[in-house]
Amino acid sequence: MADAKTPNWKPRTRAVHGGTKRSQYGEVSEAIFLTQGFVYDSAEAAEARFVETGPDEYIYARYGNPTVAMFEERIAGLEGAEAAFATASGMAAVNGALVSMLRAGDHVVSARALFGSCLYILEEVLTRYGVEVSFVDGTDLDQWQAAIRPETKAVFFESISNPTLEVIDIAAVSRLAHAVGALVIVDNVFATPVFQDTMGLGADVVIYSATKHIDGQGRCLGGVILGSHDYINKTVIPYMKHTGGAMSPFNAWVMLKALETMDLRCRAQAEGALRIATALEGQAGLTRVIYPGLASHPQHGLAMAQMEKGGTMIAMEIAGGQAAAFRFLNALETIIISNNLGDAKSIITHPATTTHQRLSDAQKQRLGISPGLVRLSVGLEDPDDLIADLLAGLAAAVGA
Repeated sequence: MADAKTPNWKPRTRAVHGGTKRSQYGEVSEAIFLTQGFVYDSAEAAEARFVETGPDEYIYARYGNPTVAMFEERIAGLEGAEAAFATASGMAAVNGALVSMLRAGDHVVSARALFGSCLYILEEVLTRYGVEVSFVDGTDLDQWQAAIRPETKAVFFESISNPTLEVIDIAAVSRLAHAVGALVIVDNVFATPVFQDTMGLGADVVIYSATKHIDGQGRCLGGVILGSHDYINKTVIPYMKHTGGAMSPFNAWVMLKALETMDLRCRAQAEGALRIATALEGQAGLTRVIYPGLASHPQHGLAMAQMEKGGTMIAMEIAGGQAAAFRFLNALETIIISNNLGDAKSIITHPATTTHQRLSDAQKQRLGISPGLVRLSVGLEDPDDLIADLLAGLAAAVGA
């Protein structure tokens, strides 16, 4: 299989053509190699391949697959990373990126505002095996500086936190971490590869749940870890191939096709999100609207310096707590209640009782996850229809 030419393309072109490899049949759409294993011409060839695998040589689907490799090359080129490893889910990517590099006695500093499953890995999994984890307010650089020590191995944070949309200063935190030789690992799901050059800002490793904006249509689980050749090949792959967190070829094919339209989808969703957030600000029944693209956002200036647009996610707090929030959600007709995000369909959830329900009340309060907080992922519907739906929901919440 011959590599396609890869000139100095712009991001949208890389998202369509990057990493493409065609078989002898010259197919237009990328081929799905739906196979768990590969055949060798001889016993000697099998022996040689297990010693050193060439660029178009594979051993077992858990180690690598041609369709998965195309997705890895394409997303790496889009992100500006040297290499990538595609995983079975976004959480497999978070777990793999951290656990593959850490040992008992290592120290990690993390922002405390994280998705609930990310918190579980840091609070429960890493500490269970002797890794020390320090949590900080991610928006407070003084806390980062105080927590990072000469022996710190890594820092971890979401570039935009889930669900309260705090924005972390990637360049500043990276400078503090790199001063002691620590690796900067960033979950960039909310900012997306479309709107933010995370590695250009200083991150060493970038993680995505491909389930979100990359697929963007609610079909498949997937994740990806992006970093240097050494980190991916010498740290991540030895861990992942033995623990089994690889992406399936079919899901990789879905992700490849989805990358072709990701830029268009995310831009339309972000434009809709700004219109919706602007329309909601000041509405009766809302105590606050949180969107990085609004001037009222506490880190609006930083967000606009780091990102091209404000993203596709909005958080809002319904006056009247959980009861009012549930009335609001149950009155919506166009927007669906689910816990995914980054989808073509607009999706809303109540974090305190879903994605972050395992946290204690004290943790929720510290993170700003109030009983009235809801998280909205803006889809591709007409923004006017979504605004009308949301206003009707607010009327139901206030009128009860």
